[in-house]
Amino acid sequence: MTWLIIIIGVIVIGCAVWFIRHQRRLSMRAHLMQEAIRNRDFSFRLPTDGLLLGERAMQETLNCLGETIHQQVNQNEVESWERLTRVLTHEIMNATAPITSISQSLLSRPDVRDSQLEEGIRAIHETSSHLSEFVSNYRKMSELEKPKIEDVGMLKMIDDIRKAYPLLAWEVSVSSDLTVRADVGMLRQVLMNLVKNAIEAQAQKIVVEENRKSASPTLCIGNDGLPIPAENRQSLFVPFFTTKRSGNGIGLSISRRIMTEQGGSLELEERNLPGCHVTFKLTFQ
Repeated sequence: MTWLIIIIGVIVIGCAVWFIRHQRRLSMRAHLMQEAIRNRDFSFRLPTDGLLLGERAMQETLNCLGETIHQQVNQNEVESWERLTRVLTHEIMNATAPITSISQSLLSRPDVRDSQLEEGIRAIHETSSHLSEFVSNYRKMSELEKPKIEDVGMLKMIDDIRKAYPLLAWEVSVSSDLTVRADVGMLRQVLMNLVKNAIEAQAQKIVVEENRKSASPTLCIGNDGLPIPAENRQSLFVPFFTTKRSGNGIGLSISRRIMTEQGGSLELEERNLPGCHVTFKLTFQ
């Protein structure tokens, strides 16, 4: 009888110790999720091992919810910038059109030709024309057609793009059967925009790696170009924002919008791939 009481006591104490540790583990998970949300990191995925059946189902739901929130935040951000950009481009076109027209008329006047005024008026005309053309091209690019979603073999598409840039060193780690749901033409534009962005940053190498641990099909694309300063990382996908003299600030913002339209996302990774200074993450639906 005494041994039975001791055994029951040991079992009760063991269960109590396990319960306390389990509750502490759950509290730590809740704290990690809270910090991730506070830092706008909605890509968190906490493990489900060591959980009870109901707790595991709840954790899986929260992991999926984080990704859903992430996509919704990106969607709202893209739509906000799209509305703002539409207003700005409209106002810019309205302002530059008369300047271009008036300066063109002045250049055709005989009293302006070969005068001291001609050079200044020509500079005004060329600047306004360039600005109008730039805004017009952006409006054409931003008016995306509805994507035609289909199965796309990623390895073949990456090989096709690699052939277009033979001077770059490529390191590709993508399984041959990786298939994503996307618009072929739009996805090709996104990938080429990332490569062009790397070339403008003086990159010599492109690294493409499949993230096999992610719940959704995910690609990480890195390069060894100039690193992005910390103060510019938050503004990287803002339309017209650029740190390059030859850049126009369109490529990345358009690329994110394309990915969002297809139910995916485009992000700048905090941790770079080995040998890379900049890494982007493409997540597909």
